Amino acid sequence: MKSKLARAGAGLVALTLLYPLSGLLRQVGSWRWDPDVANPSLASIRVSLGLTSVAMLIVVVLGTPIAIYIARRGVRERLWWQAVFLISILLPPLALGILLSITFGRVTNTPAAFVGTQVYVSIGYYVLGAVAAFDGVPLMLEKHAALLGQSPVAVFRRVTFPLARLGLAVALSVAWVRALGEFGAVMITAYYPSGMPVQLWVNLQSFGLPAVMPLLLIFLVTALPLPWAVHLLAQRRPHA
Repeated sequence: MKSKLARAGAGLVALTLLYPLSGLLRQVGSWRWDPDVANPSLASIRVSLGLTSVAMLIVVVLGTPIAIYIARRGVRERLWWQAVFLISILLPPLALGILLSITFGRVTNTPAAFVGTQVYVSIGYYVLGAVAAFDGVPLMLEKHAALLGQSPVAVFRRVTFPLARLGLAVALSVAWVRALGEFGAVMITAYYPSGMPVQLWVNLQSFGLPAVMPLLLIFLVTALPLPWAVHLLAQRRPHA
């Protein structure tokens, strides 16, 4: 009985979380995809997917060694580093956008500003998630591998990464969605070139909901499946 009640409760929560997606089925008028809507929308898709991929590469290359370093520090130093990365998470998007636009100067409204903003808003999520993943790797296993003559790179590849990969996949997934969906900061620092979140706003303001729905569907399709795929692949067990 308790199991059934727990399952029912979990199912109710799941339905509540999925309920907003029912908006895709609501009548908002005939969806609009004429050239005035389609051309800038397609351009925003290319911008978002291309530049967000660059941002994620930067986040992983920079964030992974930083996360390893933090995970191996003492409590006081860890708290200090975590507080630094929390700033990038906790800063209000509009305030962050204003501060970054001042910092970027002439670089504002360029691909570099777009990527830089996405890196800033997402790297904290990746690093803190990666630190938690590396915390789950027994330090003794890494030390044993090193004593057996393995280089630091080999220790990471053969011991650390296989044990931490699920946590790293989750961290990367959260960072991807956070970067791809950033609106407030990117709107200020890189209104041009427009990514999908900014273009959704433009379509809504210019043409209304019928012009928003096609791009919204594409946005959801590009934002959600990749994290799911990464998460599932990370859980696959290697064949013995």
